[in-house]
Amino acid sequence: MSYITLKKIPQLILFFGLTFLKMNSQETPFYEQYDWSDEPLSNIKLDDVQDNDIVSFKDKRVHEFYFLEKNALVEYLLIHKMYWLNSNDKIEEYNRVYLPYTAGSEVIRNKARVINKEGKIQELDKSKILTSKNEETKSEQKYYALEGVEKGSFIEYYYVVKKYPIYTGKQEIFQSDLIKKNVAFDLYAPKNLEFEMKSYNGLQDMVRDTILTEKNHWQLEIDQLPALDHEEQSPYKTKTQQLIYKLKNNTLTPSKELVSYRIGAQNIFNSLYPEIDSKLKKQLQKFIASMPKFSIENQEATVRTIENFVKMSVFMTKVKRKDLQDLSEIIKNNVANENGMMQLYGAIFNELGIKHQIVLTSNRLDLKFDKKFEAYNFLHDYLIYFPKTKLYMAPTRQDSRLGFPPGYLTDNYGLFIKPVTLGGFTTGIGQIKYIKPTGYQKSSYDLIMSVSFDKEDMTTTHLKMQRMMSGYYALYIQPFAEMMKEEDKEEIIDGILKSINENIEIVNKEVQNATPQDFGNKPLKIVADLTSDFFVEKAGNKYLFKLGEIIGTQQEMYQDKLRKLPVEQEYKRNFDRKIIVDIPPGYIFKNLENIRINESYSKDGKELLKFESSYEIKDNQLLVSIKEYYDLNIIDVSTYEDYRRIINSAANFNKITLILVKEQQ
Repeated sequence: MSYITLKKIPQLILFFGLTFLKMNSQETPFYEQYDWSDEPLSNIKLDDVQDNDIVSFKDKRVHEFYFLEKNALVEYLLIHKMYWLNSNDKIEEYNRVYLPYTAGSEVIRNKARVINKEGKIQELDKSKILTSKNEETKSEQKYYALEGVEKGSFIEYYYVVKKYPIYTGKQEIFQSDLIKKNVAFDLYAPKNLEFEMKSYNGLQDMVRDTILTEKNHWQLEIDQLPALDHEEQSPYKTKTQQLIYKLKNNTLTPSKELVSYRIGAQNIFNSLYPEIDSKLKKQLQKFIASMPKFSIENQEATVRTIENFVKMSVFMTKVKRKDLQDLSEIIKNNVANENGMMQLYGAIFNELGIKHQIVLTSNRLDLKFDKKFEAYNFLHDYLIYFPKTKLYMAPTRQDSRLGFPPGYLTDNYGLFIKPVTLGGFTTGIGQIKYIKPTGYQKSSYDLIMSVSFDKEDMTTTHLKMQRMMSGYYALYIQPFAEMMKEEDKEEIIDGILKSINENIEIVNKEVQNATPQDFGNKPLKIVADLTSDFFVEKAGNKYLFKLGEIIGTQQEMYQDKLRKLPVEQEYKRNFDRKIIVDIPPGYIFKNLENIRINESYSKDGKELLKFESSYEIKDNQLLVSIKEYYDLNIIDVSTYEDYRRIINSAANFNKITLILVKEQQ
């Protein structure tokens, strides 16, 4: 196999010209002297972990960067793990050890063994390596089939992978939901390559080895890491103890920047805005002319038209091929990869004089953007920002539209790349800025429900529903409704109607504002006549009306132990519901005060979370109003009880049952 040399570089990340050490100045790679112990249980004690289903007794990782012949840089990755399995469920979960075979890597050493509770060792040979095939992707995985594993056994394995080097930014997560003992991480590099690393969430800092002189070595050793339990709606991955490392400099060329957003911004900009000659310009203009008509004076409407047209007419693929990022070929064939799609949007906006900025950021559930540590693994997802309208677009995401980028990319920081022209040459400069989330009023899931009781049988209710959805709630329907098969659209709409309760009969329905042009301008509206015998029960001479069930089942958050992790929502949201109940002649509701609920949370004088339900009687109708909103995505642990209180208020309303009796009673 071949490996990346430091002269061959991806377009979006600048490699650097390193002056290399000679091969004879390097020691042999670390893994060549590495092996596991002949007495694997010699230092293991189980006294304090007997109540656990699984414990990790070894988690060792070694990354070594190494120069081969012809200045090729490779990375050797050594993974060594050992688990004690104390339940049949964990045996079932861990009875396979998968080996990381990919196009860019080569497994050059692997071992696996099972140690039973009596200490007997069974080392597995190559005949135990099997292959599984994914029928959908047709990809194959190789794995050890572990045999002889029983409750109380240990499984141990290690492997070494020779791979393309990753050094512009790499996340290493150590903590998980199980206890880990004997955790170690080592980073080796040639003497002239200096790395920088940062620890997160209480992980201790790496220490530089001052004894080893032939190569650079940083290490981390932890006797025990506590388990971190998963909690509902938490950004679990970002809150585990972890570190990020990157190559900082080359001591033989110390004046050159290596991994920096200044260099990265320039390279990204230059790769996404290639020169356009007169022939390509005419081709681009013809492509723009084929779009639905728009008025350039209305930038928001113009960008929406462009986005809808491109996403509906140009197919995006992950294939890395030259023609898929060649503007002329893209316009001709309507197929592009991510880089090509970005070039297409940039060329269109520049041709129309629409000012915009490229933004790169990360999903805050997986890797929250650190504005104080420059590493390219934070530059994972593309957005385009339009300063005039202050709106964001996710150009490579089919499930997104202007103003509603993927929610987990917002409420986060990102690298904004702005064009600058100096001496007739245009390039990009980067600045880290906050990506403001979409306001809660923009994403609503509203309801108006009129309820009447059947005159012949009051346990049957007739319902007239109006369901309005905007923003993120309409995002999976409105932009695509015209492309959907009628039966698929029918299934989605029926699902929305029956989300209140499965036990309703849809008499008729009508869908309004279901076009791509409506998204962001008009709410998707579903109007329906329904009937149901679910909402009323007869109890002697009383009727029990399940008013709370009209809004559908609501989430309820339980807390049986102290919360440790924050809550992170995808997007801010709003609910405005009105229930209009015709009171049957001669009847009254007895316990209406149960409807009144008012819970909120404010900070710095601003109300951020709210649930309020109220009522009035007017013209022999019960008019119920329910307002609920969440103007906060990230709920700190200190605010969690307030958030839970608001969430549970909706669940409490859901449980309200009114008693309907004759007036003389």
